[in-house]
Amino acid sequence: MRLLFPTTAVFLLTSFAAIAGGEGEAAGLPLDAGAIWPGVPITNSMLMVWLSVALITLFCRAATKQMALVPAGFQNFAEWVVESLYDFLSNILGAYMVKKTFWFFATIFLFILVTNLVGLLPGVGTIGRYNEHGHISGFLRGGNADLNMTMAMALIFAVLWFYWALAENGVAGFLSHTFAPKGDFHGLMRLFMVPIFLAIGVLELISIAVRPVALTFRLFGNIYGGEQTLEKLMGLVPANLAFLPALPFYFMELLVGFVQALVFMLLTAVFLRLICEHAGEAHH
Repeated sequence: MRLLFPTTAVFLLTSFAAIAGGEGEAAGLPLDAGAIWPGVPITNSMLMVWLSVALITLFCRAATKQMALVPAGFQNFAEWVVESLYDFLSNILGAYMVKKTFWFFATIFLFILVTNLVGLLPGVGTIGRYNEHGHISGFLRGGNADLNMTMAMALIFAVLWFYWALAENGVAGFLSHTFAPKGDFHGLMRLFMVPIFLAIGVLELISIAVRPVALTFRLFGNIYGGEQTLEKLMGLVPANLAFLPALPFYFMELLVGFVQALVFMLLTAVFLRLICEHAGEAHH
């Protein structure tokens, strides 16, 4: 968590400056993704997302171009990645649920990871045109440094979470899991516990509603804050030496990019496990 604190702190400070409407936005990365050209409905973050998807697609095609019983090269690496993710998620979700949901969690991890790493390529955020404030409006911007992107992923998970929760528990099971008393209570004690667990159920519903918001801002805040950190540090010295103060933080951002992909996948998997903890028991 200590690694994540500097980028999160910078994100909060620069966000406040941008929202305040002063010169903060002109001095750093804007909060909003910008159009690559006036009148063109394509933002710089959209280009990075497309690039990430293209790289993943090309890697998958290369890994499956010449399938062999004894894997080698791209196929060997791809199988290692898939098997490692499957075993990791199986320990969280269980053997039954991982078969149903692995496609989503593996996809979201690889997509976030590749998007984070591609956002650190040289030229991202530094190649573009200057706006009216004299600040560069880059043709490329980290995909997860766009709140729209992280919100879309969080909302997609929220919809799938409700679908899987209802599919595995049914409406009655879902309501029972949320509001019914937990434990073996009898008589007056059971009547006493009913209103308590009803109140707990209401809090649980609030928690469920907040989860997409937390997922959205956790990923966006760390990636946006990291890009702001690098940009601020590069502005401390002349342009020909700008990479020097940012270099140590650049390697830290490589680690943060992996950690944030893992955290997003891990949290979403745990949220699903909490509601589907008994899923598949009837199939054993």
